[in-house]
Amino acid sequence: MKLRTFSGMRPTGKLHLGHMAGALSNWIKLQEDPGYDCFYGIVDWHAMMSDYANSSVIKGNCREVLLDWLAVGLDPEKSTIFVQSHVPEHAELSLALGMVTPLGWLQRNPTYKEQILNIQNKDLSTFGFLGYPVLMAADILLYRSSVVPVGEDQSAHLEITREIARRFNNFYGEVFPEPDILLTPTPKVPGTDGRKMSKSYGNSINIADTEKEMWNKLRTMMTDPARERKTDPGDPDKCPVWDIHKVFNHDEDEKADLASGCRTGSIGCVQCKKALKEHVVSMMSPIWERRAYYESRQETLDDILWNGADKARVVARETMDAVLEGIGFVPRR
Repeated sequence: MKLRTFSGMRPTGKLHLGHMAGALSNWIKLQEDPGYDCFYGIVDWHAMMSDYANSSVIKGNCREVLLDWLAVGLDPEKSTIFVQSHVPEHAELSLALGMVTPLGWLQRNPTYKEQILNIQNKDLSTFGFLGYPVLMAADILLYRSSVVPVGEDQSAHLEITREIARRFNNFYGEVFPEPDILLTPTPKVPGTDGRKMSKSYGNSINIADTEKEMWNKLRTMMTDPARERKTDPGDPDKCPVWDIHKVFNHDEDEKADLASGCRTGSIGCVQCKKALKEHVVSMMSPIWERRAYYESRQETLDDILWNGADKARVVARETMDAVLEGIGFVPRR
């Protein structure tokens, strides 16, 4: 039997090279593996947790996420692609799981504590934000996922889903499998300021950026601070541009020459950035072409999401029937 898996992304804007090199590249590998049955959701209810005061942007952001997914190679013929709110069982299961989830589990969640402290420009003191791990668990458990692909730094986030599944099963019988963690590689892709690439930091190089926009960001990207002049020796391991080379430049001989030139001061940072640009543009050109193709085909985009939701609802309804039966509710027609 195929191993079923669910993964999702919040529609908070256009995706960037960090998404592509990390999660999306792993999703594509899974969809190409005949051993997996992949469900990929644009989780718009999750976007409401932080954007409830400006929800008008969510619809457009869903379109941007879908365009980026299709551009990098997610295939609706091989994966089930849909919008979370088109499958109402996500919200229904979240309500059921919330009934048995202890409040202390949510209050001790390290991500909740971290974001409450660090995100100062939005009011996150809501029930929805506190309870987002329950909705996340519902997303995964609704499809009775066997495995969930995560990076090693995110594996702790999945443990609360396993705990919620375990607790529900203890009360109502073996309704859910406890999903296993499928550790996937997550390469380091820094933003233009050297920090982790993130939309919230304003330092991202987006999948949808044009060649000119991408080069303007690479050209002005920070490098090893020790290199004040072109002839100063540098250390590639202290340079964010080099981190991107390691992800997107697969020419080992060229990388060896660039690293040597950096350490000896025989090449400047601009030359190194121009070399990186050639590799990034070569990789992105077919992606830009696919994105442009779908941008002009709104009906096709709608069909992909509606057809995906139809397929997802078949599985979701089966799960909810088992949930309601386990709880002991009156059967539905």
